[in-house]
Amino acid sequence: MSDMLGFTIASKNIILFLLATPVQFFVGYRFYKGTYFSLKSRMATMDTLVAVSTSAAYFYSVLVTLTPYFGEHVYFETSAVLITFIIFGKYLEAVTKGKASEAIKKLIELQPKTATVIRNGKEMIIPIKDLKVGEKIIVKPGQKIPVDGVLLSGNSSVDESMITGESMPVEKRKGDQIIGGTINKHGSFQFRATKVGKDTALNQIIKLVEDAQGSKAPIQRLADKVSSYFVPAVIIIAILASLFWYSTGQSFAFTLSIFISVLIIACPCALGLATPTAIMVGTGKGAENGILIKNAEALENAHKITTVVFDKTGTLTKGKPEVTNVVKLEKISEKNILMYAGIVENKSEHPLADAIINKAKRKRVKIPNGTGFKAVPGHGALAKYRNKRIILGNRKMMDKYKIKYQNAEDEIISLENEGKTVILIGLGKKLIGLIAVADTVKEFSKKAVEELHNMGKETIMITGDNERTAKAIAKQVGIDNVLADVLPSQKEKEIKKLQRKGKIVAMVGVGINDAPALARADVGIAIGAGTDVALEAGQIVLIKNDLRDVVTAIDLSNYTVNKIKQNLFWAFFYNSIGIPIAAGILFPFIGFLLNPMIGGAAMAFSSVSVVLNSLSMKRYKKTF
Repeated sequence: MSDMLGFTIASKNIILFLLATPVQFFVGYRFYKGTYFSLKSRMATMDTLVAVSTSAAYFYSVLVTLTPYFGEHVYFETSAVLITFIIFGKYLEAVTKGKASEAIKKLIELQPKTATVIRNGKEMIIPIKDLKVGEKIIVKPGQKIPVDGVLLSGNSSVDESMITGESMPVEKRKGDQIIGGTINKHGSFQFRATKVGKDTALNQIIKLVEDAQGSKAPIQRLADKVSSYFVPAVIIIAILASLFWYSTGQSFAFTLSIFISVLIIACPCALGLATPTAIMVGTGKGAENGILIKNAEALENAHKITTVVFDKTGTLTKGKPEVTNVVKLEKISEKNILMYAGIVENKSEHPLADAIINKAKRKRVKIPNGTGFKAVPGHGALAKYRNKRIILGNRKMMDKYKIKYQNAEDEIISLENEGKTVILIGLGKKLIGLIAVADTVKEFSKKAVEELHNMGKETIMITGDNERTAKAIAKQVGIDNVLADVLPSQKEKEIKKLQRKGKIVAMVGVGINDAPALARADVGIAIGAGTDVALEAGQIVLIKNDLRDVVTAIDLSNYTVNKIKQNLFWAFFYNSIGIPIAAGILFPFIGFLLNPMIGGAAMAFSSVSVVLNSLSMKRYKKTF
């Protein structure tokens, strides 16, 4: 527009010089710095080509501005726009990176701030940091357990799912281990602190997340690998071409034009666009399909995955107990069995009770009020209805009240082998039925595993649950390899073991106990319905809680990486043709092509083709 505004060539060039100089040396400082360190390491990277090519364009333009001897056309806008775009690409990448500190912060927030202790025979509330090993601590219903210890008195059930992954609350009695950060469901108890501060299980998990996240090396960009060979070659070609033409008697202006043309046509504008544009469209398509990809590394790495490790509770399964079977053992209807069970469980706070009550509601069973409710910790519960005693519980509960269940033993064992918890129901002195409760498999878990097998991926299930339950769930979804009874610290170690065998591992999890493993894996995939910590530790988040999106994430990664490779091909295709022409191989037949401005046009054309190729990714559709 300068010609329309009446600027002379000289004044226009001076204005462009003033505008381009801060971009070149202030905004572009990082490229000079990168070049300096890469040269110290005897390497050439994208930074080297950006610095050399933009410097050539800039300083050539400065020479044109200072003296008419070198011509009239300047390339200030070429260097300024190139630096600006690449910096913008770097900024977009930085924005997408997850902050490791957020995961650590949320883990720390799990710890209660205070604890109720007994000192000198009195109850005192003190800051958790002042707790000492050996102190007696009181925990009331609904409270978080402050530190690790051993139960001294009282009974309760404790929700340990955030630490162990076990979906069912664990009954605790005298002498049992207590884990800090877990939640006391009901009943008060006293315990003695055995581990405090950095020694607790929760703090060990925090350390594992820190170590695993800190050990991740940034991915080596394919463009940088290519540039390490391409950049030195381009510079050598530019120098040799200009020296050759100078030796043939051509003017200095002509030989400098050759040098600039080669560098500008090789200028990595398309190379700089190749990865960021594909990543931007790829992550956008992921978001459209309910897959939040938190950084470019995850999108690039997912296609390399050879092994997918699934957590069980809340990932493959719903993480919530449900009634799966109601078995009649006497001439009594299923609705009546649920009614009798509901009379007892209506007064209970146990999660299994919720499952039975919910089942009764779905079956539209009316539950009358019973009397004389009594809970027997670790065994079951009982109540009375119309002078008949209703007894619910395990085998020990039946033994306690002399109810024979041996005739149903085969049925009980069969259900237990399916990984289900079996509740025996006695009415008076007779066993009238069985109710099986289990953490049921999610709707699409089996389909997701099947599709991963079709892609040639190995699948493994890892869980804190016992082996029988784990294998039963694995059989339902089609997973062959099972790692059961695995503690949180062991989960992270199991991922490391797989990586040492040369496997590229994706970890799919939902709980806090999965955070170290999610961070350690090559790609951590967190379920959207999971904890904040798992979401922070995971690099990919499945917003819709659908495991089929694990397959889509890998497929999208493969699609995106193929587009990046195509982009790099087009970026180098024009260079492969343009560099020889810019070097003057066809001179004097098409000497007009030696103009650096033509080189700039060719460079721009390669950029347009790369952008259009990336935009074509918008047509991507997931298979489900």
